[in-house]
Amino acid sequence: MDQQKGTIAVAAAAVVMTFLVAVTSMGIAMFTAVTDGPLAGGCGGDGGLGGGSQSIGGTDWNAEQTENAATIVNRVVQRSLPRRAAVIAISTTIVESQLVNVGHGDRDSLGLYQQRPSQGWGAPAQILNPAAATDTFLDRLVELPGWATMPPGQAAQAVQRSAFPDRYAPQEEPAAALVERFWVGPDNPVPAPTAPGGPNVQLASSVFACPDQGGVGAPLAPSNIDPTALPPGFTPPADPAQRAAVTYALAQLGKPYVYGAKGPDAFDCSGLTTAAWAAAGVPVPAGTVSQKNTGTPASPATIAPGDLVFIPGSLGSPGNPRHVGIYVGQGLVVNAYSEQTGVIIQPLSDWADQITHVRHIAGPAGQPAPDAALAAATP
Repeated sequence: MDQQKGTIAVAAAAVVMTFLVAVTSMGIAMFTAVTDGPLAGGCGGDGGLGGGSQSIGGTDWNAEQTENAATIVNRVVQRSLPRRAAVIAISTTIVESQLVNVGHGDRDSLGLYQQRPSQGWGAPAQILNPAAATDTFLDRLVELPGWATMPPGQAAQAVQRSAFPDRYAPQEEPAAALVERFWVGPDNPVPAPTAPGGPNVQLASSVFACPDQGGVGAPLAPSNIDPTALPPGFTPPADPAQRAAVTYALAQLGKPYVYGAKGPDAFDCSGLTTAAWAAAGVPVPAGTVSQKNTGTPASPATIAPGDLVFIPGSLGSPGNPRHVGIYVGQGLVVNAYSEQTGVIIQPLSDWADQITHVRHIAGPAGQPAPDAALAAATP
């Protein structure tokens, strides 16, 4: 057993050494030029599911807000609920969080809807996942008799039980404008059949404003590790938050890639990282365009388990990357790679000459590898 651990440690150190050499060769400029200047908005700028920063119904929304609005509409359409449900849900999130996935609020309130774990809204892992939180809200909404014909604000208040019941109705107008932007099809969609033998993981992605921008767009590089299995002898990080995020990500290996999905049956690249850190009780914004600015800056030389790693992907650029993975330690990264491949684990060294950003989310920051360890790993 000790010999096996030693072999794994040397192999991991070798991966790190290879990675650092590749990083050095591509120059420091890649990591200092993290932006290309102000983002223009839309699918070619700070796009994402919702089409990026834009004015809708006379209100200016940023990329995170439009992405969350599109996610809410998507869940409503996927569940074959009326358009009215999306208006109520989005008006609620405008009041509660301004459509931002926050990790704070009154007492133990969290997330888009400011749901409270202590009041039976679920664990933080569920509340901090925008798609899961929306499902919880919709579950309670549809239990209300006559919810679809209630006066503005009444259904939202009946679900939320807010101390400020009059705040919801005024936000239905901007919410309706957002829904109009993303809603596709009839106001009362017909339920879609579920695939025989299992859940239907294909989302109603026609509601998204931009096409899929999260795939790598290149064939998977050959590797000596199984991309869908945890390597033998892998040790999760000691820090509780990092361990929770890494363990969640590893548990998703082999699941499908579906654009816009945030679990539990499928993921896209940023949906996986949002869900992984939600499992640790840490909010991470949806979408690569927002995630590349979350947390604190790090580098490949100081990368820590749980850090987010960005590459341009199929439609991105060095300043505006469109693919993200989560570093799990021991020279490995987990990511929702593409529709053909799904969620996989691969050597971080495969990404070395493409990395544009590394963001540290929580737990101890990484430290440069000791020279002695690198020397020992050198053939």
